[in-house]
Amino acid sequence: MKRILLSAACVGLLGLGACGNSGNESAAAGGATETSAAGAAGSDTAMASSSTMPSSDTSSTGMAAEGPTAPHSTDPEFMMSAAHSDQNEIQLSKMALEKGVTGMAKDHANKMITDHTKSTADLKPIAQKKGVTLPTDMDAEHKAIAAQMKELSGKEFEQKYMEQMTMDHQKTVNTMVAHQKMTQDADLQGFITKTLPVVQSHLTMFKQHSGMGASSSNM
Repeated sequence: MKRILLSAACVGLLGLGACGNSGNESAAAGGATETSAAGAAGSDTAMASSSTMPSSDTSSTGMAAEGPTAPHSTDPEFMMSAAHSDQNEIQLSKMALEKGVTGMAKDHANKMITDHTKSTADLKPIAQKKGVTLPTDMDAEHKAIAAQMKELSGKEFEQKYMEQMTMDHQKTVNTMVAHQKMTQDADLQGFITKTLPVVQSHLTMFKQHSGMGASSSNM
């Protein structure tokens, strides 16, 4: 009889232990479900927030997709960049003449040398007034490009030259338009007003003759 009662007690205790474990498992499951739901809600909130954040694409600047779409941070930086740009076009155009380009490419190369030499001459007194020393050589990127172009000849070189001039002038137009909106310097405002139409005409010219079209040249 004692054995029967003892066995019954053990069964009862086991049953209580199982119920306790079952209760704990249910609570844990419930907690996990709540945590998962909260995480999902947080994720949805984050996604909703990010979807309402303003985009920083180039359309907000009104600039073309190629090249810089924001003004340089300072006026000296802009002047340095403009002088480098002039040297890039002058020296690559001199290389084109040395390579013996003919026809339209030769005419364009001569025009680049003349117009960009004048651009630097116009910028130099402004830079001197502001205490800025202008570079007299190409930037590092165009030195590398020049090294690659030296390996080309004939029509292959001519095509590369025309394409490079198109890309460079698009970047210069973009930068000038952007910086003119930012700078408060009257001298630079005047320089950009005078020089920008010339650079835009170069861009139109190269787009027309490099097979890229001139439909997007007007800013």
